[in-house]
Amino acid sequence: MASAKRWLPLEANPDVINQFLWGLGLGENEAECCDVYGLDEELLEMVPKPILAVLFLYPITTQTEEERLRQQNETKEFNSRVYFMKQTVGNACGTIGLLHALGNLTSEVKLIEGSFFDNFFKSTASLDPLQRAAFLENDREMEVAHSVAATSGDTEPLILPLIFLLQIFVLQASDNADAHFICFACVDDELYELDGRKLGPISHGPSSPFTLLRDAAKVIQSMIQKNPDSLNFNVIALCKKSG
Repeated sequence: MASAKRWLPLEANPDVINQFLWGLGLGENEAECCDVYGLDEELLEMVPKPILAVLFLYPITTQTEEERLRQQNETKEFNSRVYFMKQTVGNACGTIGLLHALGNLTSEVKLIEGSFFDNFFKSTASLDPLQRAAFLENDREMEVAHSVAATSGDTEPLILPLIFLLQIFVLQASDNADAHFICFACVDDELYELDGRKLGPISHGPSSPFTLLRDAAKVIQSMIQKNPDSLNFNVIALCKKSG
C-alpha cells in the first residue's frame, strides 16, 4: 500500500506552512497557523480564536506504534462527513495533515476558485481514502509545492533538528529519529484524530468549535505522557482570521 515515492519533510514552522497554504489557494485573509506554546489553560488562551484545526508533530516511538496498531484493531465505520485520506508517500504527513484540516473546513474557510486546493477537494470529494492518497501521489503540482515549502524554512532540509526529521532516508535515520504530523478536527460536534497512517479517523468524543483546542490538548497530553522519554513535540493551531 505504501509508495516508494518520498518527499522532503515539511518543517513545523507556522510561517512556512502559512506560505504553503496561501500559495495553494487558502485565502490569506481566511486563516493562518499559529504556534501553541504550551498545553496548560493559560497558554491555550493565548492562541488566537476561533480555532479551526490543530496539528500535532510527535516522535514515532515503540509506544506510539503499539498504540497505532491497537487503535487499528478498534477502528470502526466512521462518519462519512469526515474527510480522511491515507498516506502512501513517505514524508508527506505534513501536507496530508493540512489536507485533513482543510478538507473538514470547506464550509468554514474560503478557497480561491480554481486554485490547487479548490480543484483537489472537488476532485477527491467522492473518492475513498486510498483513492485520495493515489490522487495526491500522482499530483505533480502538490509535489513541487511541498518541495518548495520543505526547503524554504530556517533550516536546511538535510540537517533539520530531530523534531523535523521524518524518515529521511538519505540520512539513514534511526527509528528514534522519526516524527509524524497528525491533525485534530471537529466534525458534527465530535473530535477526530486524522492520521494517514491509520485505517481511519479516531473519535475522541464530543467537542465543539469553541472547545476544539482544549479537547485536542487533552488527547495530546495523554500521548505525551505515554512517551516520557521523548521531548520533541510541536503543536500548531489553524486559526480563523477575524474580519
